[in-house]
Amino acid sequence: MVAELRQRGFDDDGIEAAVARLQQEGALDDSRTARVHARRAARVTHRGPHRAEREIAALGIAPAVARAAVAEIYAEEGVENVLERSLARRLAEGAAVTDRTQFGRLYRYLLRQGFDPQTATATLRARAGAAAAADDEQAP
Repeated sequence: MVAELRQRGFDDDGIEAAVARLQQEGALDDSRTARVHARRAARVTHRGPHRAEREIAALGIAPAVARAAVAEIYAEEGVENVLERSLARRLAEGAAVTDRTQFGRLYRYLLRQGFDPQTATATLRARAGAAAAADDEQAP
């Protein structure tokens, strides 16, 4: 932001004074901005915590601030809940993973969304296990 203001011809003293005033008023608060973006990633776009953290850091927010905001919001939301909502975009609620190809496709999708491999694998295996259990129940 400061570099953009310099390019537009504002002097350094004016920029520093404006930034200090905005920070003092709470209008320029990286941790608040990071929490807003993390909440949106979890609730609206159903991103995993790793992707949310990368997206927040890409805004120019310090990685430590991004990490803290993501940890706070995903603790409230529950990573598994966010993962299930993300998975619901590709697989109907309660539907089973029926074969290895589908498993692999969904696994790669979840990793791209920013979920860790262990959580993605466990969730998909549970869905695949549910299909096997349902098949066992239907067998004569």
